[in-house]
Amino acid sequence: MNRINLNYMKNSVGQSVLRIDARKKVTGEALYSGDLVRPGMLHMKTLFAGRPHARVVSIDTARAMALPGVIAVYTAADVPVNEHGLQWKDQPVLCGPAPRPSTNTAFETPNMGLRVDIVRCEGDRVAVIIAETEAIAAKARDLVLVEYEDLPAVYESAEALKPDAPRVHPERGDSNICVWDKIRKGDVDTAFTQADVIVQAEYHTPYQEHAYLQPEAGLAYLDDEGRITVECAGQWTHVDQELIAHALGLPKEQVRVIYPAIGGAFGGREDISVQIVLALAVMKLKRPVKIIWSRKESILGHGKRHPMTLKTKWGATKDGKLLAAETTVIADAGAYMYTSNKVLGNCTITATGPYFIPNVKEDVIGVYTNNVPTAAFRGFGAPQALWMAELQMDKLAEKLGLDPVEFRHRNALRDGDTLNVGTPAPGRVSIVACIEAARDKFGWSKEPISKAPKHGQSSIVRGRGFACGFKNVGFSFGYQENSWARVELHGKTEIEQAIVWHAGAEVGQGTHTVMAQMAAEALGLPFEKVTMVTSDTATMGNPGSASASRMTFMSGNAIKGAAEAALVRWEAEDRPALAEYTYLAPKTTPFDKETGYAMPNLSYAYAAQAVEVEVDVETGFIKILRVVSADDVGQAINPALVQGQIEGAVVQAEGYALTENLISKNGRILTDQLSTYLIPTVLDIPDAVESVILEIAEPNGPFGARGLGELPFLPLAPAIAAAVHDATGVWINEFPLTPERVLRGLGKI
Repeated sequence: MNRINLNYMKNSVGQSVLRIDARKKVTGEALYSGDLVRPGMLHMKTLFAGRPHARVVSIDTARAMALPGVIAVYTAADVPVNEHGLQWKDQPVLCGPAPRPSTNTAFETPNMGLRVDIVRCEGDRVAVIIAETEAIAAKARDLVLVEYEDLPAVYESAEALKPDAPRVHPERGDSNICVWDKIRKGDVDTAFTQADVIVQAEYHTPYQEHAYLQPEAGLAYLDDEGRITVECAGQWTHVDQELIAHALGLPKEQVRVIYPAIGGAFGGREDISVQIVLALAVMKLKRPVKIIWSRKESILGHGKRHPMTLKTKWGATKDGKLLAAETTVIADAGAYMYTSNKVLGNCTITATGPYFIPNVKEDVIGVYTNNVPTAAFRGFGAPQALWMAELQMDKLAEKLGLDPVEFRHRNALRDGDTLNVGTPAPGRVSIVACIEAARDKFGWSKEPISKAPKHGQSSIVRGRGFACGFKNVGFSFGYQENSWARVELHGKTEIEQAIVWHAGAEVGQGTHTVMAQMAAEALGLPFEKVTMVTSDTATMGNPGSASASRMTFMSGNAIKGAAEAALVRWEAEDRPALAEYTYLAPKTTPFDKETGYAMPNLSYAYAAQAVEVEVDVETGFIKILRVVSADDVGQAINPALVQGQIEGAVVQAEGYALTENLISKNGRILTDQLSTYLIPTVLDIPDAVESVILEIAEPNGPFGARGLGELPFLPLAPAIAAAVHDATGVWINEFPLTPERVLRGLGKI
């Protein structure tokens, strides 16, 4: 691990302290959602629709209810306000015959005419069964009789755009388009007439399954104050609380959400899974209820990364300056909105890469289909856009006879350059420094590496590739970013303990540890004197989501503000000293609907990666030998955790690029187990991942920190594709780069 630090060194910040949850997690003392138990606990199972588009004609629960040990079977008729959704409430909690929910002025106006009796994807839920044991609930689930009337369905984005395509959500208009973002910067048509080289291509990116270690699970019960309490893995306690309360028709104060230990999320836990139905059962039965989905249920039941088709045309001058880019992106949103509008907003911004292009035209379109919904996933639209942008850069460099790293360096954004949205990136633009750091650490030379066969294996050739990425930090497009924290200082003459209250989710990234480090830094205390109290809506304000690479940035500023206010009270001898603070980030603006002009984000982070691979041209197998990842994190609060994030992101991106081939046919996921959906194992990971941590302070970040979580994921897939081209001379515009796809690209099958 190399660090390039342009900031001043600090006390606790910048140190690789041990994670505060490490011991409990390695000893098994930490309890995850599936580990939780309570006296008198009942067990729940879910009945999935298992078909892509149908009307639920009737549900007969009599046989299931007659089974000894069955306590209840709940259907759509039992849900008070049968709708939910992070962006649009376009999804029923349970699908089936039920009265339309009545408008309740205490909540948002329901659903715009949402038909709750319509199943729109195979992962829709039709009923939940509660029984004395898990085995009884599973047996009873098979006894529920559901009569369906199958409806015409649409599975391809291009087909869904046709005027005569079946409508997935007719209540929302006369087309399946759910998102359409536009960029109109400069004069693209004129610019292309001035270009000396033009590259046109069509690219495709796949689904990706989150594959977090623990599937969806949770326990709900009534707490000592009679509140419906849901302990379940998620990414935003207070939004989970709001969605549960809305669907049950309850005031928020009657719902409590607590996060236990969480085994990864990667965006896949942003959307509701089991929370509402657990709360529904407790509301009705007044007994604790637990559920654990199987791996198959998890794969069917939560959203995936958006597959996209990206058609594009880029032009440059003979001296290697980008002139114009024109792109159309069609993304499969699946059956419900989830976060497609936000994902595609980020795709729109990153579709020109971290480069200055004076003339840009983009149309980024999201389309409803009867496939599994697509959702937040690490990178949030940027990996798909950068797959296209970075391969366009490589192809232009090849046409111009330029080294691909030099071509990137020549066109990289500098301070003051406008993005495709027509405004400069805020803060310090550090992509040039990332390119130089990755180039130098890798030892990139304008002379290509030797492609000689290794150890006499004439079928194995080697190649190298380079790619860049950038990503927003925090929510965007006019949302007022905010985060709450409370700090308590205890002691007599000296501060003996600081207690930090923050509800932000710990989804494996070490966020609670860096929160404690930032508190210690702000208070001038040893790290050991800080105690964290976390993730409970009953005792804490809104933290915002553990997503958008925002948590360190937002929580750090909130904790810093609360710590400073608490110190003022301490000095005034108001002891114990307590202070709350809500951080409000710099404001952003949404896209102009016709031009895309905006100041959409408050901060960006930048990365560059170089890779070396081997390709077996007889088998199509790709082996990653080495990855150098240079990431500007502003300030590494905990360098060891930063290194872990880089290495983890690289391995997850390797799976996206090479092995994770999710197959959906006619609305049904065929690769619904980890035996058929292949994530990398320890035998597949790169031989070496070398982290270069740049620390170029972000002016608005706490102690100069930017966000990190998504950043190292972004460039790897196009860097691998460039390396495969370097080794074989073949461009492959679609991935994952499975052996079959590589051999097809080589013309061998």
